[in-house]
Amino acid sequence: MTAQALAAQLAQAVALHQQGQLDQAEALYKEILRVQPQHFDALQLLATMAVQRKDPVTAMALFDQALKISPDHPSALNNRGNALRDLNRPEEALASYEHALRLQPDYAEALANRGAALRDLERYAEALESYDRALRIKPDYALALSNRGNALRALKRPLEALASYDRALGVRPDDAQVLSNRGNALQDLKRPEEALQSFDHALKIRPDFAEALSNRGKALWDLRRPAEALASYERALQIKPDFVGAWSNRGGVLRDLMRHAEAMECFERALQLEPGNAEAHWNEALCRLILGDFAGGWVKYEWRWKKEPGLSAARNFSQPLWLGKESLAGKTILLHSEQGLGDTLQFCRYARQVAALGATVVLEVQPALKTLLQDLEGVSLVLGRGERLPDVDCHCPLLSLPLAFKVDLGNISGEPYLHSDPDKRQAWQERLGPGRNKRIGLVWSGSTGHQNDHNRSLALADMRGLLSERAEWYCLQKELRPADQATLANTPGLTFLGDSFQDFSDTAAVVALMDLVITVDTSVAHLAGAMGKEVWLLLAYSPDWRWLLGRSDSPWYGSARLFRQSAPGDWEPLLPGAACERCSA
Repeated sequence: MTAQALAAQLAQAVALHQQGQLDQAEALYKEILRVQPQHFDALQLLATMAVQRKDPVTAMALFDQALKISPDHPSALNNRGNALRDLNRPEEALASYEHALRLQPDYAEALANRGAALRDLERYAEALESYDRALRIKPDYALALSNRGNALRALKRPLEALASYDRALGVRPDDAQVLSNRGNALQDLKRPEEALQSFDHALKIRPDFAEALSNRGKALWDLRRPAEALASYERALQIKPDFVGAWSNRGGVLRDLMRHAEAMECFERALQLEPGNAEAHWNEALCRLILGDFAGGWVKYEWRWKKEPGLSAARNFSQPLWLGKESLAGKTILLHSEQGLGDTLQFCRYARQVAALGATVVLEVQPALKTLLQDLEGVSLVLGRGERLPDVDCHCPLLSLPLAFKVDLGNISGEPYLHSDPDKRQAWQERLGPGRNKRIGLVWSGSTGHQNDHNRSLALADMRGLLSERAEWYCLQKELRPADQATLANTPGLTFLGDSFQDFSDTAAVVALMDLVITVDTSVAHLAGAMGKEVWLLLAYSPDWRWLLGRSDSPWYGSARLFRQSAPGDWEPLLPGAACERCSA
């Protein structure tokens, strides 16, 4: 075959390749290689086809042959990087892309692919810079715009990610992948209604898009439409039975529907498919804990550090983590807060058990809790997060202490372990004046940043039916939402004290002066319980794991009484006039 005939056959093969007629193109490439085994273009194009066909092993063998012939070919190096990414070898892929870019610095596709490899390596800021370089060369590069959005989401910059996805859709308005990614950014921004619209748009274009169906399930879950969320996950799993994330999320919905046995089956299925899946381990932990299986639950709870997004960032201490195995005699240990204020208040109780092992205990907490916890039994030094830490021998996050001490339902003490400062209590007593009736503290909502806030919090308007002239009512929340501020202005008999709370030592002083605290699941519930104050806790249908199931008391707090929803979102039966009569009698 003459050189001219080979060139014509190669041109025909490339045209077929571009038209998606891969089998015909492959046959022509192989015919060329039969005649001329060292034909560079046929080798590297056949290798590129293998990448398209998700056969990276064959692709690598062909690229290596081609690059022996022409070691500095930018396109082959770029496509070889794609094969290496498919083989989960991102460091080598990055090197291949960078080799291509040294040869051709304005190679936009290689810059975008370099960004993808950096994202695989969790080097998100560098990935973003690489996408930006690609877009300076090729401003309407839709794939780079979409992947730039992914990097921005990983950097916790969802509003910018949304803008990047919208730019990509301006170029390719019917790209289902970008629409799904855009929905994820809207989820990050807590805009689930808009997210659902974006997922639905993606599914109109691509009805069998399992990832969009799973993402849609999360939006429906957030919109308190669990039955529809469950159906969306099930559709995703019909299309993609090995979809680990959908199995795990389906289990999460079943857990919220109080179908715990089915939920556990989902988590087990997810972990059969991917034994190291942190989200599935975490979801299983919550299920085991709420069922009272603390032995299995505490172990699984350690997966919280690996889930994405994490509950809190792992601390990179040089000192070793202590989980109960090593002797602490004569050592100094740092116990540190990690999640919400309520978590710190609940688990700081174990400081005295750590001290009893012969350790000097340094406790690092959120600044708002520092003053309150100064006199906590067993603690030698209390610091606020951000203060300089002393030298320590080891450390332990507060929520790992139950694992360290093998806490189970039989060894939890519900006895009080916190108290208010006498001087502050006296100052607040003078401010409130002599009590004419019972004093009742109210908390109806928590932080809007809490992942389950839409289930646990009420509006003040929902609580007004509790108020009675036979009691003095005090709002113990430090912050009010705008709608509640307007309601409070029209609610005589309810005194707001939050703007005078400097920190939780003030809250504790006021709690000490109450006869009863009525609260949803917030830090004040833990504060009142830890102080031994009578506290009535209003719980969502699917409560946080620490309140367990089917009981009106709590092993954590002997003074707590639990009132549970009988159906999702149905608070009204928990707020009857009879409750008011009893608490004000």
